[in-house]
Amino acid sequence: MDKKHNILNEELVLDYQAGNDKMLPILVARWHKRFCSKAYWLVKDPDVAKDIAQDSWKTIIAKIANLKEPSSFGSWALRIVYTKSLDWIKHNNYERVKLQEYQKDNFVQDVSPKENEQLKRALSKAIKTLPEHQQMVIRLFYVEDYTLKEIGQILNISVGTAKSRLFHAREKLKQILKIRNYERS
Repeated sequence: MDKKHNILNEELVLDYQAGNDKMLPILVARWHKRFCSKAYWLVKDPDVAKDIAQDSWKTIIAKIANLKEPSSFGSWALRIVYTKSLDWIKHNNYERVKLQEYQKDNFVQDVSPKENEQLKRALSKAIKTLPEHQQMVIRLFYVEDYTLKEIGQILNISVGTAKSRLFHAREKLKQILKIRNYERS
């Protein structure tokens, strides 16, 4: 923006800070489209960009009275839009990752009976590579359907130890099966 425009922005801000509420619609008319454009440039969604611009105005209106350098209104306000856009992106990415994890955890793959049999054999073979104490916990938990507390009593170990053995056994199985799956590909 040129110097003349900055001076006008500064005057508008100063007048608004002095209590002239009629200056706010002028600031909004001058900056709102630019705020929407800045937000759109970051979030790539026109509806979200408009919401971010609107939310930014709420923050700007709440904080403009404390703006010490009214001549910096443009950069100050655009920084608010930028920050709110980044916050939206972070939140959206977090929600997307959570959804992907949920979908991954709840993904049930349809497999043919032949593939199912191959998976069972691969799993059985992988279990046999585990240390005996982990094999035992896997068998008791998944095949015999005992709880961790019951496994602890049967093996004369604490519930925490049973839980730890089960966790480590699962992790090793994941690694073994990934490697085998990778080798097949």
